[in-house]
Amino acid sequence: MDSMLITVFLPIALAIIMAGMGLELTLNDFKRVRQHPKAVFIALFCQLVVLVSIAFLICKVFALPPMIAVGLMLLAASPGGPTANLYSYLYKGDVALNITLTAINSVIAAFSLPLIVNFALQHFVPGEQNVGLQFSKIVQVFIIIVVPVTIGMFIRHLSPYFAEKLNKPIRIFAIVFLLFIVSLAIAKDYQKLLAYLGQVGSATFLFCICSLIIGYFVPRLFGISNFQAKACAFEIGIHNGTLALTIALTVIANSMAAMPAAIYSIFMYIVAALFGMLLNKLEKRDVPRSINSTINQA
Repeated sequence: MDSMLITVFLPIALAIIMAGMGLELTLNDFKRVRQHPKAVFIALFCQLVVLVSIAFLICKVFALPPMIAVGLMLLAASPGGPTANLYSYLYKGDVALNITLTAINSVIAAFSLPLIVNFALQHFVPGEQNVGLQFSKIVQVFIIIVVPVTIGMFIRHLSPYFAEKLNKPIRIFAIVFLLFIVSLAIAKDYQKLLAYLGQVGSATFLFCICSLIIGYFVPRLFGISNFQAKACAFEIGIHNGTLALTIALTVIANSMAAMPAAIYSIFMYIVAALFGMLLNKLEKRDVPRSINSTINQA
């Protein structure tokens, strides 16, 4: 029963959640790239290159056990999702840009995630036979990510009202499901988790902080507005832990690889909320300064 739960029900449940993501997307979200090409390119570069590189360095610096290192790389390769859109809305970011980034990220992740995980497996788990995701597993990742999102988009295209009605139940299901697989991942290897808790917790916490900081400040360095930089920060900083957990338990079939995503999913929401409040506080301080500067110039 435990094997069937992991190999059958987890992918089905994740497919429902990914379809829920598709319910929030339209083709216009992909076309909107032309309106903000610079912000989209910088955000994707941070997500796919900078963060993956930082995750790799964290694995090395913390000397993480092989499969835990693979799990952190899997987490880094996982895109954002609806939660990032929600945080962007709450902390006054560009939600339209968030949705666009989610749409693009969902498609790219179907190809980039297997590549990054294969690299991690070959680098951190040397000497084992059949290291890396085989072609059938890569196809499985593609199906888990792209097909449900496409179905969700198709439902929204046919009936926007029905899609809106489905949205709330799927969001609730997503939260319950996340709690369930976090519990499952911890329960499967809780003794090893306790042994590595300090090491894994520190590594994932640092990765979470780096994701948010890079997501905000790198776009700002390239002249992206505060409004859009917030959207980039939450899209890059809030990874799809549900996706990472399910792939670790089903595709990679290793509970140790699920540990970084499990621990990350516990404190990610708190760290992201504190970061959003900090950004808004800094923004309020900057407004009076800009007004005084304008008055002095006049």
